[in-house]
Amino acid sequence: MAFLDNCGDIILDAVLTDLGRERLARGDGSFQITKFALGDEEIDYTLYNNTHASGSAYYDLEILQTPILEAITDNASSMKTKLISYNNPNLLYLPMLKINENEAQTKRHSDRVFVIATDVNTEGTADTCTDKAIGYDSSGDIVPGVIFGTTLNAGAFIRIDQGLDTTEISPKQRLDADLIEDAYMVQMDNRFGSLATVTGDRIGADYVDKDNIAFYTVTRADGVISDNNDDSNSLTQTIAGPRGTRLEFKIRTSIHLNTSTFLYDQLGSQVNMTNKGGASVAIRAIDTRIRVTGLKTGYTINVPVRYVKAIN
Repeated sequence: MAFLDNCGDIILDAVLTDLGRERLARGDGSFQITKFALGDEEIDYTLYNNTHASGSAYYDLEILQTPILEAITDNASSMKTKLISYNNPNLLYLPMLKINENEAQTKRHSDRVFVIATDVNTEGTADTCTDKAIGYDSSGDIVPGVIFGTTLNAGAFIRIDQGLDTTEISPKQRLDADLIEDAYMVQMDNRFGSLATVTGDRIGADYVDKDNIAFYTVTRADGVISDNNDDSNSLTQTIAGPRGTRLEFKIRTSIHLNTSTFLYDQLGSQVNMTNKGGASVAIRAIDTRIRVTGLKTGYTINVPVRYVKAIN
């Protein structure tokens, strides 16, 4: 939905998302609007000019004259910047999300992405040859940042911490209840993989839109959210101030990437990685991102991932 200022007339431009149209088309009463969100995607607040020569009435003139985007139906692209309200008027800092790479199993790969090995040959869990496996190094240790997308019994996982990232408030101070995230939305390309717990349990998607983006709403009951009760200055922490919750998950490889090279040929490329024998080899790769959004604060973070498959 968008409000368009057309020379004095206010025009309300409203469209349904793909999911909204699907539910409306059912005709069974399941289409019910129970919540809404407001966003300011178009606004650049640096345009606020409190030194304007014509006075305070013109400070926000450029902002008010900013063209407004028309409503779009792609729910994966819209509403990336949501407006929120807080009851506490004394807040000096707002919580954020950060990828925690301070522990051995949560580090990114040296290529600065989380690498997902899409079959057992690429993992090295069922391949005796060293020329295919990239999940282990020449010493037999698991390579940091490699998620075993088929077996899910070892390798890295993704951890996202939530809280106030400031040194001006002690981490021993608890966050206000309305700042602590109890649920997150995770979005990823359903053609490549699906969401799983750290122990490998499947998590069902809410729905998959027409662009093959799967939407997951995860809560504490799903086993991926827990309180971050470490209130020390430990080097394993990435949030400097008061901490809320942490989200930990793995990615399960889709059957398409596990058994076929079609998507790699259509959407991927080849990169060089170090195999189990210590040599640099070419490997199929698809780069993408996983978007994580806190449902209470609306804060969003993108996690870079790379799906890789050994070349036979």
